Amino acid sequence: MNLSNAAVAQHAHWQAVCQVQDLVADSGVVVWLEGEQVALFYLPNQEQALYAIDNRDPRSGANIIGRGLIGSIGGELMVAAPLYKQHFSLHSGRCLEDPQQALRVWPVRMRGDAVELAML
Repeated sequence: MNLSNAAVAQHAHWQAVCQVQDLVADSGVVVWLEGEQVALFYLPNQEQALYAIDNRDPRSGANIIGRGLIGSIGGELMVAAPLYKQHFSLHSGRCLEDPQQALRVWPVRMRGDAVELAML
């Protein structure tokens, strides 16, 4: 499902998962959302500063994506999985090296002092 940001904001239930001061610039932190670990990446120097992506690496099964290195490949922001170094788009969750692998992404926003994830 491909919804615009306005449609997500209107139809989603937003859940606060942490405070803005819990974020680490240019790095990941992990939060818990209804039984799932979600990696939040805060990139304050980017047009879109906040990304939320599944923390579970599909290749290793380990919950480690939040510890991955952030970079850019072909102009697209990516996170490199710590164990096998596959690259996942922060925008779409797709894996650059293996189209069969993808991570779930969540709409995310800062609202006042809270960081919120959309539950669709």
